[in-house]
Amino acid sequence: MKTYRNLSKFASIPGNSKGRIQKEDYSLTRSEFQRDRDRIIHSAAFRRLKHKTQVFVVHEGDHYRTRLTHSLEVSQIARSICKIFNLNEDLAETLSLAHDIGHPPFGHAGENALSRSMFEHGGFDHNDQAIRVVHLLEKKYFNFDGLNLTWETLEGLAKHNGPIKKNIPTTIKELDDDLDLSLNEFPSMEAQVAAIADDIAYNNHDIDDGLRAKFFNYEELRELPLIGKIINSFPKDFEQRDVQRINNEITRKSTAQMVNDVLNNIERNLINKKIKTLEEIRLQNEPIVAFSNEMQSYVNTIRMFLSERMYNHQKVRSMTKNAEKIITSLYGVLIKDNDLIYTKLKIKKNDKISKTRMICDFIAGMTDNYAQSIYQEYC
Repeated sequence: MKTYRNLSKFASIPGNSKGRIQKEDYSLTRSEFQRDRDRIIHSAAFRRLKHKTQVFVVHEGDHYRTRLTHSLEVSQIARSICKIFNLNEDLAETLSLAHDIGHPPFGHAGENALSRSMFEHGGFDHNDQAIRVVHLLEKKYFNFDGLNLTWETLEGLAKHNGPIKKNIPTTIKELDDDLDLSLNEFPSMEAQVAAIADDIAYNNHDIDDGLRAKFFNYEELRELPLIGKIINSFPKDFEQRDVQRINNEITRKSTAQMVNDVLNNIERNLINKKIKTLEEIRLQNEPIVAFSNEMQSYVNTIRMFLSERMYNHQKVRSMTKNAEKIITSLYGVLIKDNDLIYTKLKIKKNDKISKTRMICDFIAGMTDNYAQSIYQEYC
């Protein structure tokens, strides 16, 4: 087994993994986290991310981000940060690729509709759904359901956004009972890196997508502290250039500045807090991997701008209303029609879960296109 001598003392070491629920023989060619990554990539749920959107519905255009392209961008940023600090790139990549795997169709609109439908039946949380997918719903192996991922990957997926001290979702609670995920502690450095990479990726690619959709223009972006400074550094005639070159220049430089800020802040936090071990990182009262206060204020300004000018744009609100109608209608029809779910759609009964949760799992796994086609046929 590889010794990983070059990894930092703050890194997650595959050979020190707390293991899997179902014991398996070690691979002669891949580390435990590389195996987790490959299992994610080869899962049906990961492939479906290609046809699940974030803000725009699939038919709006080929160049807008999907959950899949977003996850790939997050992975690239996470690996870049991990490389600087000699953290485990494979674990960070695994978490980056899997972090959106529990999202239903139609982005946040789909999640809101499914949450309302499941309000009296345990609710719906995309993070909890990701755990359901990798722990229960994928059916690929003879000996177990799910992907049988390592403790470190499951822990990172469950709490990559920080400790979970109350309102613990059902599946995460059950998994914690079996594995003790230390939900009241911060996760590994790699999980924290994946979380900040997610923030960096979606803030910047939403600027690009918003410009493509013409929800705002360069003059309006000049008012933002970080983005405005970048645009003001361009030649005066920059708008004569190809639009995609301009957009790429903005997002490339903004991403680089955010990444550099995170790198500097990690180093500053490790020194100022006199952190010596990974265990000390887990016991902090705030994440070690974070933006500086100044950059966080810039990021907050970008989020507020995108919320006002993009997420609440009339076109997006119209798509959101339609998406919520589709999800709500699908749930209502499926919950009442046993012949539809068991015979026509061939959903298999599972005595271990309720009918409502089974339907929720089915809808959450749909792509945008499949949800629309089922809605048109049966609703």
